Amino acid sequence: MQRVQAIGDLVGRWFPVIVVAAGAFALAVPELFAGWSAAVPWLLALIMLGMGMTLRPADFSYIARRPAAFAIGVVAQYVLMPAAGWLLTTVFSLPPEIAVGVILVACAPGGTASNVMVFLARGDVALSVAMTSVSTLLAPVLTPLLVLLLAGRFLPVAPADLFLSIVQVVLVPVVLGFLLRRFASGFTDRVTPALPLVSVLGITAVVLIVVAGSADSVLSAGLLILLVVVLHNLLGLAVGYGVARACGLDVPARRAVSIEVGMQNSGLAATLGTVHFGPAAALPGAVFSVWHNVSGSALAGFWARRTAREEQPADASG
Repeated sequence: MQRVQAIGDLVGRWFPVIVVAAGAFALAVPELFAGWSAAVPWLLALIMLGMGMTLRPADFSYIARRPAAFAIGVVAQYVLMPAAGWLLTTVFSLPPEIAVGVILVACAPGGTASNVMVFLARGDVALSVAMTSVSTLLAPVLTPLLVLLLAGRFLPVAPADLFLSIVQVVLVPVVLGFLLRRFASGFTDRVTPALPLVSVLGITAVVLIVVAGSADSVLSAGLLILLVVVLHNLLGLAVGYGVARACGLDVPARRAVSIEVGMQNSGLAATLGTVHFGPAAALPGAVFSVWHNVSGSALAGFWARRTAREEQPADASG
């Protein structure tokens, strides 16, 4: 299992490159992945099962210890990113399916990789885990309602169908994973080292399927989609940090809120787009999967180096 963990760590470091290569391959030979769209919800469910296995009751104790910081983070998650997504679809007059895809990303809960990025950034990991966990549990209710509100002008939205899909591919697997850790800890301890590798392979497979299924849209509007995704992510990171600072949170908490707001569960967005709106609606989620790992890694590295420089004089004098 140590070898599997080492492979997972290596693959995780090269994840952005792997996903970009997968997208290019899918674009070159889309016919190889024709008819695979039905696998997308199952892939996300597997990833969310792994997330559930990493949760512990103690992860939710942060809410009682620092309720204000937690509330600021979750409200920012479900207000700032949806608002930014709506603004971008309006400014760029995106085609309906692409616009819905951007809204789906905007209204998704926090991404599964955000906790790692916050750890690398020397941020408040406990806050990050609490935000990811609770925003995921709130997703079955909040995501369909926000999508209906913001995307209903582009395409018909059935919130009940979205609710059911999110329960099936997110809530049930997360709860099942949590229960497995609680009542079958020996099993989860054995498989946990492999979870990063499973997540990377799962997201890569989703990107392959989504890009292949929307190859025409990539060729016709790929640069525009990339621009909107980059702006959306950067707005989330910047405004998340700004709101946390304005509310008086300490620096580690600001970093956690910034990364949590800026990094979305793009796999969920791609899944909902594939199942309910068409391949093109899944494309922003697939592109976001690549980009937010690139920007998150870069920002985490910058903050880690900055913290190391600030701590150096104190270490030297001690």
